[in-house]
Amino acid sequence: MIVIVAGVIITLLTCIPVLLQLRTHPRGLFVLFFAEMWERFSYYGMRGILIFYLTQHFLYDDASAQGQYGAYTSLVYLLPLIGGFVADRWLGTRKAIAFGAVLLVAGHMAMGIEGRPAEQNLTYGGAKYTFVAEGRMEARKVCLTVPGSGCYAVGPKDGGLEIKGLPANAVLPPVLAKGSYEIGVEKRDPITSNILYLALSLIIMGVGFLKANISSIVGQLYGQDDPRRDPGFTLYYFGINLGAFWASMLCGYLGLKVGWWAGFGLAGIGMAAGFIGFVLGKPLLEGHGEPPDPVALKKPVLGPLNAEWIIYACGVAGTAVVWMLVQHNQAVGLLLGAGSVVVLSYLGWFMLTKCDGKERERLGLALVLIAASVVFWTLFEQAGSSMNQFAERNTALPQNGIYTITAPQVQSFNSAYILIFAPVFAWVWAWLGKRDRDPNPAFKFGIALLQVGAGFGVLVWGASFAGPNFRVPLFFLALAYLFHTTGELCLSPVGLSQMTKLSPAAVISTVMATWFLSSSWAQWIGAIVAQMTAAETVAGQVLDPGKALATYTHVFGLIGLWGAGAGVVMLALSPWLKKWMHPHEG
Repeated sequence: MIVIVAGVIITLLTCIPVLLQLRTHPRGLFVLFFAEMWERFSYYGMRGILIFYLTQHFLYDDASAQGQYGAYTSLVYLLPLIGGFVADRWLGTRKAIAFGAVLLVAGHMAMGIEGRPAEQNLTYGGAKYTFVAEGRMEARKVCLTVPGSGCYAVGPKDGGLEIKGLPANAVLPPVLAKGSYEIGVEKRDPITSNILYLALSLIIMGVGFLKANISSIVGQLYGQDDPRRDPGFTLYYFGINLGAFWASMLCGYLGLKVGWWAGFGLAGIGMAAGFIGFVLGKPLLEGHGEPPDPVALKKPVLGPLNAEWIIYACGVAGTAVVWMLVQHNQAVGLLLGAGSVVVLSYLGWFMLTKCDGKERERLGLALVLIAASVVFWTLFEQAGSSMNQFAERNTALPQNGIYTITAPQVQSFNSAYILIFAPVFAWVWAWLGKRDRDPNPAFKFGIALLQVGAGFGVLVWGASFAGPNFRVPLFFLALAYLFHTTGELCLSPVGLSQMTKLSPAAVISTVMATWFLSSSWAQWIGAIVAQMTAAETVAGQVLDPGKALATYTHVFGLIGLWGAGAGVVMLALSPWLKKWMHPHEG
């Protein structure tokens, strides 16, 4: 209850001035603000409980679940490159957004079809014994059913398995030696599994048509020299984080207390609200976002089918390809590798043959910033996977009824910090800029990398305060998210701005595509990092919390050093990289 009240207070304090500012902007921004708010609500609501759904409902082991999670998030950032191209060439941004929203609603609603949970058994001496699980996420309890005796908790013992509290006359010994037993998953419903991958594929394809295009139509609302353009994007960014904040608060709570279907279903309802608002708000867009050639789009191409319906049909059919890819993280990596070779080869050729020295250095700086962003987002995006599981398994979450926080709700910290601190950072950069002391982008990226590394260092420090239950005080996770968020505010808006400033006009779209491609790489590499934290589980519950904490501490310490080291390198290079900007030259 206290958490919800605090969320309402934060929302009111930050929303009132934002809504007042919206009145001074084109009316279409109001439509896009709420459409993107609900889209992010649906995305982050689903993301907050996805890793737990994979490990506790379908009973995938940590490494498999984190690989599938990484494939999903990589494709979410990769497909907007195709969706943006289709919208620019044929469909127009408004129709692309509406089509993407329909796919998203279908995908999120399909996620709510739970089906029968998977079942895990222990085989010993030719006999099978069933694990019984109750509850979800941090409230999950698992025991092993022993016929004639009862259901007992299990834990590690001398490399094997201990059945705690087992009576002496039971059919099983209290300690099973390593190698004397097998644990396997049975009765994983193939129909529900395929529905899961279909739902993820629809969401990926929907985001592909919506994400880049809704940002583009925001820019179309303003003239090139309209002073309201930058503040308009700031308000739009606020809407994104407002949706993410309440998604973490509400979908995670329903997923824990009511059922997976409720958490995913609420995400779908949110997306449906965004779709309805966008369709009804079409007149407020004042003609922006329409197809480049409406007549050609409606002209029959294949029998009675025109180009528009062919695009829609290809989008739906494309979910079959995504359905295959999302199940295989390695295949996604090969796709990313092939795409990167093509894009970087083209940019390298362009730099050598089409650029003068100044343009070459500017474009080179853009590529350096993109490489640094891969490191940052690889660490930052542990939030949905390893840090989410760390919150569930090894964080002392308040659970006293009045002050209760679930593991997915912890992810709301990032969005809450942005709602609070984004105006502060905007003011600081403007204040420094007026005094000609605004740090160069390479310096800001270096600070961001130091902060994301420091966030993981805080978690390693917090592990020394863990009690006998191997749970770290929540304060340290909250502080880690604070460092990560302030790092994000130093890197994300700066990076987007610099891509347009540093790129020659002929390759701006390609450079922006490379920026999004780097985010996809970060998600893919992030899955590999998360797999390093994999713990041994039984029916979705960690077998040895102490060992899990030690693993998290080791991996978080390692990647924290990687982040800090990359930050030091960027700071050291920033005086030279600053010269590549040529800020006062044509």
